[in-house]
Amino acid sequence: MGVHRKVQQARMRLQDANIKKSGKNKFAGYSYYELADFLPEINRIFYDLGLFSNVSFDAEMATLTIVDTEDAGDVVTFTSPMSSAALKGCHEVQNLGAVQTYLRRYLYTNALEIVEHDALDSTMGGEATETAQKHSKPSKPTKTPEKGVKTAEDDPVALRGQIEDLVHFKGADLNKLLAHYEVDRLDALSVEQMHQAIGHLKKK
Repeated sequence: MGVHRKVQQARMRLQDANIKKSGKNKFAGYSYYELADFLPEINRIFYDLGLFSNVSFDAEMATLTIVDTEDAGDVVTFTSPMSSAALKGCHEVQNLGAVQTYLRRYLYTNALEIVEHDALDSTMGGEATETAQKHSKPSKPTKTPEKGVKTAEDDPVALRGQIEDLVHFKGADLNKLLAHYEVDRLDALSVEQMHQAIGHLKKK
């Protein structure tokens, strides 16, 4: 039958499996598939079709290899560049595990053509509206926030979440971004620096 036809069959079966999304991005307001949502179903489908899959990593690339167990020489591969993470309160091994888990999810999503919500649009979709509002004349006088009172757009938690989303979906290097501001973690950035970083990532 061939590995390519079997992978296509696997895509069709997974499409009919009606898997549910358990991941939630509260900042951007969308749901996404966690690895655990679809990998058990993929394993069952691959077993039935005679497929074996393996994910491997090196310094520059993450690779998903799918092998036809009835013809070990019949192989298809999917790749993604390696990335990095700098999660708050995590040591290097935990950050590495987070990167590998994310890339495994990405590779299987790509290989099985799992349709995800357009997270980048969710993150940036309000940009045009926000710009239009800035250039339009207000129908009523607007109040200037009292000195020392933070507005919603200056919420550090929301800003950090937006930066993390943009780093993921733009394929940016978070460590280089932090190095530019001479800090080692996101929560060390000032609100002004986070706004600058978001602007840079959106233009990337």
